[in-house]
Amino acid sequence: MTKVLCPTGIEAWLVTRYADVREVLGDQERFSARSGQAGHVLLNQPPGAAVEEGDFNRMDSTDHLRFRRVIAPAITTVKRTELFRPLVQRVVDELLDALAGETGPVDLHARFSTPLTSSVIAELLDVPPEDGVLFHNAARALFDGHVDTEELEAVKVPLYAYVAELVAQRVQEPGEDVISVMAAKAQAADQPLTQLELTKVASGLLAAGYDTTASLITYGILALLRNPDQLALLREDPSAAPNAAEELLRLLSNGSGLMRVATVDTEIAGTRIAAGDYVVVALQSANQDPERFPLPERLDLARPRGAHLAFGHGPHQCPGQHIARLELTTVLATLPRRIPSLRLAVPFEEVPFKKDAAVLGPARLPVAWDEVLPAG
Repeated sequence: MTKVLCPTGIEAWLVTRYADVREVLGDQERFSARSGQAGHVLLNQPPGAAVEEGDFNRMDSTDHLRFRRVIAPAITTVKRTELFRPLVQRVVDELLDALAGETGPVDLHARFSTPLTSSVIAELLDVPPEDGVLFHNAARALFDGHVDTEELEAVKVPLYAYVAELVAQRVQEPGEDVISVMAAKAQAADQPLTQLELTKVASGLLAAGYDTTASLITYGILALLRNPDQLALLREDPSAAPNAAEELLRLLSNGSGLMRVATVDTEIAGTRIAAGDYVVVALQSANQDPERFPLPERLDLARPRGAHLAFGHGPHQCPGQHIARLELTTVLATLPRRIPSLRLAVPFEEVPFKKDAAVLGPARLPVAWDEVLPAG
């Protein structure tokens, strides 16, 4: 372990080993989330800012659990995820159908990954797809390392206003969508969520799901194009997609790490940490720890599943991870089969990657192909 100077000027202890990362993320008594998760790379998330009403990602213990009990029934149960499966498959096939008249070059991130995640979110929340620009703008501002708090607030105001109206409507006229389910659970809770709290929860899920999952899908496709033998395995056997998704999540882990703040004088792996010190856990490094994963730098879709940390660990694990897995798995089972000739349209060295952002991966993915095969 070593202390590092982060891009936003914060000094923090960098934790890289798998066991140590799990220890930090699993112990909210010693390492609090009140600092926020990304203040080490995002100017718009200063770790010293006050925790305001509805900021559930910066809460610990029972305060945080109060929100998770509202979120979980809407998006994190196996039953709910299975309900979403036909929807995700339909959106994937429709987007590939729309590409059938072309052969490239096409930016797959803009034409496939991003519209996939935005369309799925719009349908899960039962909102018009054309209103997605609000969510997209919020996500882009939220994860941009150059956007400060004032700029982010300017984007959040119209988003909150829009979502607050949705929440009020779904309370009065509930449906089967995610917001309706959360609203019902929020009202039935021992300590009901306020409208502002529910609005912030729904807004956070909206914004977070846009860029993170789209970038993961694009990054995963690029990794497969760089490993044609592994891509061939999926093309020949779509049933390998679930295991392939876990391996890509482990290998890529496209976030920039998570931040915590020590609440007491403690230590990690023999290094003394003072109360008030910031700690950044490097999920990418933990998921490539050779003590946990043999030949960790290798993409091996047949690798036995292990407990990777791509979605974090402990109480603050990503609540949308099941939806992200479903989207990635559906893509992996469908795209290689329907576009067997998929290939990069530029040399790998010319693929642009995101910089100064909390979510990493290709900014664009130029690809080409010979034909798009029909669904079914």
